[in-house]
Amino acid sequence: MNAKISTLFFVKNTKVNSKGEVPIYLRVTVNGNRFETSTNKFVEISKWSSTLKRIKGNSEEARSINEYLKIFESKVFETQKNLILESKLITVETVRNRLLNLDNNSKMLNEIFDEHNKQMELLLEVKYSLSTLKRFKTTHSHFVEFLKLRYKISDIPVSDIDIETINNFDYYLRTVRKCNNNSTVKYLMIFGKIIRIALLNGWIKSDPFRFYTQKVKTVNRTILTEEELNTLLHKTFPSSRLELVRDIFLFSCFTGLAYIDVQQLTKNNITTGIDGAKWIFKNRQKTETPSRIPLLPIAESIIQKYHQDPVCLNQDKLLPILSNQKMNAYLKEIADVCGINKELTFHIARHTFATTVTLSNGVPLETVSKMLGHTNLKTTQHYAKILDKKISEDMQVLKTKFNNLTIDNQKSANS
Repeated sequence: MNAKISTLFFVKNTKVNSKGEVPIYLRVTVNGNRFETSTNKFVEISKWSSTLKRIKGNSEEARSINEYLKIFESKVFETQKNLILESKLITVETVRNRLLNLDNNSKMLNEIFDEHNKQMELLLEVKYSLSTLKRFKTTHSHFVEFLKLRYKISDIPVSDIDIETINNFDYYLRTVRKCNNNSTVKYLMIFGKIIRIALLNGWIKSDPFRFYTQKVKTVNRTILTEEELNTLLHKTFPSSRLELVRDIFLFSCFTGLAYIDVQQLTKNNITTGIDGAKWIFKNRQKTETPSRIPLLPIAESIIQKYHQDPVCLNQDKLLPILSNQKMNAYLKEIADVCGINKELTFHIARHTFATTVTLSNGVPLETVSKMLGHTNLKTTQHYAKILDKKISEDMQVLKTKFNNLTIDNQKSANS
């Protein structure tokens, strides 16, 4: 059980990188046998002390890397302690395998992230949207940059991810990347999915995200007022492309469909509903939940307007929708033409349907939730912004009822 273990840090002068830096290695000797492993840290040759086996000076870089080396070294002796407690034989192989996570099939984070994203690519338009894939790739890119900046490494064993790493990544996103709270939390939610994959596969023993407490904050959603909708509806545009984009945007405002769902619509999605009128029947791309939306007259008229369009006829599309990028670019131009001081997007169109078009006109929350294809009512409640106009109309009923009920203004004779 007893074993003599020693450690030694050194640099490999023969492996100079493009920055003129050399890698720092750790040599571990167990009972006269030894192995070497890279620390994934680099240093300029002139800054390395061959006597102290550390970086010279008291700069932030020197303190950071020297502290990392100290922790790295302590893991060697912690490994020895754990092997003793487990009554395991201490040899150069057992120490090496345990220290480098080779005895529990440890995986590197980049490998897991890359494999997940490749699977998403194969399932594009089947299970995932392109925007979802982009968010995962962006999260991966941010984390790799974070590792390089914070720890001077390009990859990390997933078993080394702990709450400190997660909190440091959170801090990096908020400060270096200048992400707001909700963007930061959403990036961490995506990263958390990768960690859960590792947990389900047995590559880690516990989920470090159980200690992560940050939450998405509710934000006021931008919507169009009834007056702004009317402005859009009656505006004459100088070009047919702006008119087309306006029409499709209004279609989303009066159906609540997201851009990707409008893009995917075909004539087969228009079905006769229970009331004998035309309805849209479609599963949402994002959640696969069904949406059942009775067509309002304005939405039906937009479909009729483009039913003979060549794109609709040749590609089996309900509407000749442009790319999301082009749509959003033209929507900015439309907002300027209409004097609407808001950034028009399809998110705003969906919010407008939920509030201005439906909830503010007395449509019950449960009905709106069903049409939006939400999986639970809590999601819809985020849209349930009660507009001042609706409050005014509702209170007007009470004003009429209590119109003649006032307090006697005359003072009592005994006062």
